[in-house]
Amino acid sequence: MYGEILREIGLSLNEARVYEALLQTGEASVQTISLKAKVHRRNVYDSLSKLTEKGLATEVFVRGEKNFSAINPTRLLDFLKEKEERINKVLPEMQAKHAAVEEKEEAYVYKGIEGVKNYLKDILKTKETVYFIGAKAMWMDERLKHFLPQFQRERKKLGIQFRHIFDHDVKTKIPEILKIVGKPYKFLPKNYSSPTMVDIFGDYVVTFIGEKPGVLPEEPIQFVMKSRRLADGYRKFWQFMWDNLAEE
Repeated sequence: MYGEILREIGLSLNEARVYEALLQTGEASVQTISLKAKVHRRNVYDSLSKLTEKGLATEVFVRGEKNFSAINPTRLLDFLKEKEERINKVLPEMQAKHAAVEEKEEAYVYKGIEGVKNYLKDILKTKETVYFIGAKAMWMDERLKHFLPQFQRERKKLGIQFRHIFDHDVKTKIPEILKIVGKPYKFLPKNYSSPTMVDIFGDYVVTFIGEKPGVLPEEPIQFVMKSRRLADGYRKFWQFMWDNLAEE
């Protein structure tokens, strides 16, 4: 029932099964836990030891017999905070090492909604103006509704500007995006409408496909090219388009 989320926060498969068994049985012997969790008795001992170290289980002595019980599940939140604190301690050093690596020109692919979120985080990381070509308001996708407000707050806090050249269909089909992103923006002529979109920021050029305004594909794919020289060239293309498009 809870195995997937327990594994996501750092428990092994057996640890998750044993912890869930403890939640269901209360105080229990190793034998009972083994049967309930469907984990071999020998592996139950190992999992209980690790759960105890993590503060998620404890020993209970009943009439001289050693049993085990789960710690209140709120301990899981403390467990996550402790992991976050450990990461924060080494994060500055890790970031310094990452920044010290010579900038490389590279290309890769982001897939899925988490990939879209990574692309948005890249925008925040560069802290530079973003230039959009053929934008189709894909950020309005239902799967980003909880992420976008947070992104917008951080974007404004960092002073990141947007310069949009929207696809013509956005004007009539999803005009609410215009209030969200703000001016300046222009629109491509209707006969130049295309499913292709290009975003340029910092040393990134990100291209992707979207058939319907405001709706990402079921499995979004974004092609990411990272090169300052390439991005500078695309910004010139963007400027030519901007200079030759009508004012709104």
